[in-house]
Amino acid sequence: MKYQVQENCLTIYLPREVDHHNAEDMRKNADTLIERNHIKFVIFDFEMTDFMDSSGIGVIMGRYRIVRLLGGEIWAVHANARIKKILTMSGMTKIMQIYEEDEV
Repeated sequence: MKYQVQENCLTIYLPREVDHHNAEDMRKNADTLIERNHIKFVIFDFEMTDFMDSSGIGVIMGRYRIVRLLGGEIWAVHANARIKKILTMSGMTKIMQIYEEDEV
């Protein structure tokens, strides 16, 4: 996974598969960066992602809870149809914006 911090925004470039194998590392790294850099906005970049299970949903929900307390938001970008369906079915679209390619 790759992380990029710009001012108070963290972009997380997600791997091909977001599952229980890498969820804990994502949580730890993201939380450290959020705390260290006073992050208010988290962007999840799904460009490379083909699969996400409930562990990935948990990572997103946890980061949402943290930045929401700071008055921040979370966003998703480059989500393919499969990922959009997962985000919609899990209710994530109620707490996060999904931006299409031309909106980014």
